[in-house]
Amino acid sequence: MIRCLEDLLNIQNLNTNTKMRLAVAAAEDSDVMKAVNEAKKLGIIDPLLFGNKSKIEEIAIQIGMDLNNIEVCDCADLLESAEKAVESISLGNAQFLMKGLVDTSILLKAVLKKERGLRTDRLLSHVMVYSPKTYHKLLFLTDGGMNISPNLKEKEQIIMNAIEVARALGVSPVKIACLAAKEKVDDKMEATIDAANLVKREKEGVFGEDSIIDGPMALDLAVSKEASRIKKYESQVAGDVDVLMVPNIEMGNGIGKTLTYMAQAESAGIIMGAKIPIVLVSRADEFRSKLYSIALGSMIARKSNA
Repeated sequence: MIRCLEDLLNIQNLNTNTKMRLAVAAAEDSDVMKAVNEAKKLGIIDPLLFGNKSKIEEIAIQIGMDLNNIEVCDCADLLESAEKAVESISLGNAQFLMKGLVDTSILLKAVLKKERGLRTDRLLSHVMVYSPKTYHKLLFLTDGGMNISPNLKEKEQIIMNAIEVARALGVSPVKIACLAAKEKVDDKMEATIDAANLVKREKEGVFGEDSIIDGPMALDLAVSKEASRIKKYESQVAGDVDVLMVPNIEMGNGIGKTLTYMAQAESAGIIMGAKIPIVLVSRADEFRSKLYSIALGSMIARKSNA
């Protein structure tokens, strides 16, 4: 089991014979190329770069990146770079995808085209993985980046996507807290009602044998055994949660930004729900976050291709 994001780099560095190929859409971004370059040097990936070739070459010179033996596909605009990067996945030339300078909506539109064959029956959702200094293991957060106010069925799929990420990192059982503002079901608070129904669905075996879901649960109980002891809240998940499942994007965004900017937690981000993982982080994220995200996508892709 991977205990911190740095483990992603160390473990994959031992698997140089099974490097995943990464297609980068609109690669003409300095921070993205720095992360791609480092991941290549660590033996984690073989990159395919799509975008404005002259700009890519210019950035490569600036950051000291050797483009020899790296395929660079010249594209007329951001739309073409997204289309061609996705096409490379469809043709089997790469195993996972990364967003560069292109807008997320443009990239996902290309991914979801039926003719590309990358769609599944599952909702696309964003999963962030954090390594907080004050928590004893990795913390997964979903969905604070894509789905605004998911309904019960959509929440089921969001949980399934998060479980897939956690399992790829060796987490078993996967402990999930369905967050709300209180622990009792309240007819006026949809988050509590959905949480209770998700717990019921888990008991019916919807999420597999190695998952434990509890809720509704406030954040303090999910991450603190002391809080759960004081409040006499009995749960296998409380104080030992792996996945924080938020009821809406506002809560997810707020928790995520707090972990990053106030708790200095390192992070990695991925979009799940397609046939391949899609590396997606904020342009404001640091170089290390982009590198960890590439390593995370590679780990998930490797598990999928095993």
